[in-house]
Amino acid sequence: MRKEHVFVCLVAALGLALAKPAAAQETLKLAVGQRGLWDTAVSDLGQRAGIFKKHGLTLELLYTQGAGETQQAVIAGSVDIGASVGVMGVLSAFSKGAPIRVIGAEMTGAGDLFWYVKADSPIKSLKDVSEGKTIAYSTVGSSTHGVVTAFIKQYDLKARPVATGSPPTTLTQVMSDQIDVGWSAPPTGLDLLDQGRIRILATGNDTLFKDQTVRLLLTNVQTLQTRKAAIDRYIKAYRETVDWMHDDPAALKVYADFNGISEAAAKRIRDGFFTKDAISPDRIIGLDVAVKDAVALKFTASELTKAQLAELIQIPPR
Repeated sequence: MRKEHVFVCLVAALGLALAKPAAAQETLKLAVGQRGLWDTAVSDLGQRAGIFKKHGLTLELLYTQGAGETQQAVIAGSVDIGASVGVMGVLSAFSKGAPIRVIGAEMTGAGDLFWYVKADSPIKSLKDVSEGKTIAYSTVGSSTHGVVTAFIKQYDLKARPVATGSPPTTLTQVMSDQIDVGWSAPPTGLDLLDQGRIRILATGNDTLFKDQTVRLLLTNVQTLQTRKAAIDRYIKAYRETVDWMHDDPAALKVYADFNGISEAAAKRIRDGFFTKDAISPDRIIGLDVAVKDAVALKFTASELTKAQLAELIQIPPR
């Protein structure tokens, strides 16, 4: 009887040991700006595909109206990671002592962002956005805020910039004549463009942000210090998800279901607005220019030094 009891205990212990890895999922809380965009969907799609689970991670995703809200959640420590945070907002916050660190690029280039008017608007180009007119961006510190600031400086606009939140809420304000020039990113607005109900005036690539990294992945200093292994696994799974999104046709169906659109529309969005390199987390491009632009656009009082940038940017190696 004693031998049988010992044998049963050993079997039970072995079963617990084998079950342990499956139960050892670690949770990371994320704030993500603008639900539904191809680049902001990486974490969500990777979780749906089981990629983050494979790396021992469960993601709790909170979607925000833009980078300002996302960055504040990271600074406050209420989330572990912030995704899709505008580079100008990050440079500004870090220069003022915010406890943040960059763990990856999120989007390079700004051709996915576009500014538009109603089809019957008298505004034909950005130069027509005169004093008294309004031009939209999402939230303070976002990539859209940076682009609008650049529009105003580059084209000497007298228009009033207004924070309007997400693409759907912005579209409502434009179509109801509350805002003169709205901003958007696919998929929002593509159907109205096809129907001829709105017209594009410019994209983010019509500014100094062309070919520069415009959005970043962010964490809090304390999170990086206490949960570095989890952050490293997150970036590893993120890289794997980016590859899957661009190499596996099945990713288009997952994105289409996630967004409530057709697979054809999903393919149009991916192939027309995003390359794999554009959403790779590994390289931040044009940072030497960005630190100068941050001063010119009044996001920082002076250029961040190389030592400061080395402290700020801590992308886990491959």
